[in-house]
Amino acid sequence: MMRILLLLLKIVVFLLMLGFAFRNTDSVVVHYFPGAEWQAPLVLVLLAFFGIGIAAGVTASLGVIVRQRREIQRLKRGAASVSAVAESV
Repeated sequence: MMRILLLLLKIVVFLLMLGFAFRNTDSVVVHYFPGAEWQAPLVLVLLAFFGIGIAAGVTASLGVIVRQRREIQRLKRGAASVSAVAESV
């Protein structure tokens, strides 16, 4: 039952996003540096910056993830050596 509700929720969110995309097809201009600009549909601009935000978030969290994985491996090695010593006693 929960799977069906989750699937229905996903479908509703998708349809809302699709409707948003169809309603916002007007062209917008994004100004970069003096003289540089990009003209594209609003939906494409929003999608591009959403993707850039996701990429920035993943990149920012990679350092923490790598550090945590190293610490987990170090702790596992330490736990294995402690259990080996405990078994020999």
